[in-house]
Amino acid sequence: MSSGTSSVDEARKALGKRLRELRVAAKLSGKQLAESLSWAGSKVSKIENGHQTPTDDDIRDWARATESEGQTASLLAALHNLELQHAEWQRVLKAGMKTHQATLSQIDEKTRFYRGFDNTVIPGLIQTPEYARARFAQVVMVHKVPNDVNEAVRVRMQRQEMLYRPDKRFHFVLTEAALRYRLVSVDIMIGQLDRLMAISSMRNVKLGIIDFKTQYVTDPRHNFWVLDDHLVRVETYSAELNLRQPQEIELYTGIFEHLAGVASYGSAARELIGRVMRDLAAEAEGPGA
Repeated sequence: MSSGTSSVDEARKALGKRLRELRVAAKLSGKQLAESLSWAGSKVSKIENGHQTPTDDDIRDWARATESEGQTASLLAALHNLELQHAEWQRVLKAGMKTHQATLSQIDEKTRFYRGFDNTVIPGLIQTPEYARARFAQVVMVHKVPNDVNEAVRVRMQRQEMLYRPDKRFHFVLTEAALRYRLVSVDIMIGQLDRLMAISSMRNVKLGIIDFKTQYVTDPRHNFWVLDDHLVRVETYSAELNLRQPQEIELYTGIFEHLAGVASYGSAARELIGRVMRDLAAEAEGPGA
């Protein structure tokens, strides 16, 4: 997380520095600028120090108050680049989850090689409809976004059709924890694990599972995707990070290779999945089930 987060922080601080330079050139103190814009006194300091992301209107107001309207377009471009890099869920999902899934479909058209690691959930591209529906329902609850779960599930299932395209390749690495976390009901999870069994035999899909007993080379800190060699996507509780700097892509590619290197594949992976399925089935059939 540190590389992606620091990259976003650096971009926000760089924008704040540019805005501070415009204020200083206009011979305005932070207090004077805030008063001229009817802002809280701390807002100018937070923006300049990269502790708060300005809005489009904030940028326009700042440029007008510092008599630097000629800088507005470049400042807005810097802001929008930051927003692409740090896409807050409240903003991304305000039009609904279906819209976000459709946006991902556009990226799918350009991507040929997907490498994904997840230590907590089953990735969307290999989820069953029932698992996806449960996950989307949790998004609605946590982020208070429009409830378009059924539409979002439909689009996600349509995205999965690319798993059968011969021009695309997929390498998924999951921890055993992702198979066991109780994020959905036992019945839904058993169905999801059965789906993983089928996925593991597909020609253009490589599925690795990291057993609990595995000695890691690097820690499985958080989920991430490497799309071809030009984008790394990381999902946090608050935002989706889209990282494009070469050093970030190189870092995450190396981490993926370390994690993939200790995973089990083929029959060994299916044995791991089967073991979890048997445990869940025994629980479902146990006393009080």
